[in-house]
Amino acid sequence: MTERPRGFKARIKHAFALDRKDSVEVDPATEETIDRICREVVRRKMVVPAMMLLEISRPLNYLGSQALHFFQPFASVLVDPRSWERFAAFLEQRGSVEFLIRRLEDIDAANAPENPTEEENSASDPESGVEDGPGADESDEKGS
Repeated sequence: MTERPRGFKARIKHAFALDRKDSVEVDPATEETIDRICREVVRRKMVVPAMMLLEISRPLNYLGSQALHFFQPFASVLVDPRSWERFAAFLEQRGSVEFLIRRLEDIDAANAPENPTEEENSASDPESGVEDGPGADESDEKGS
């Protein structure tokens, strides 16, 4: 039998202790679900808005996980119920948002092209002689 701490201070010493942000436990099945979601976000080129949404909703991630639990019967028509349940359980953890952001950054960096395309170079190259902007057509007409 464990001995109960004596005194008021000893009993409430860890009453408001929080888990560390980096102490997220992810099993392989949940990690596969998270990677599938992150790859889809990267494929749609929505990494920055997704990261902003995650940062903004960081204080509410537990409420979001409870909402996912609530809507699970309805979502099971469209999504695998086990994956939905695993993702909702993952969001209950304190460091889950930070883990999601890191995975998004890693997958985005892995999918980034090594060399920018010619299109991107010419748009950002000031020596290309091509002016982009609302006044580009007007200046050509005035100079002629």
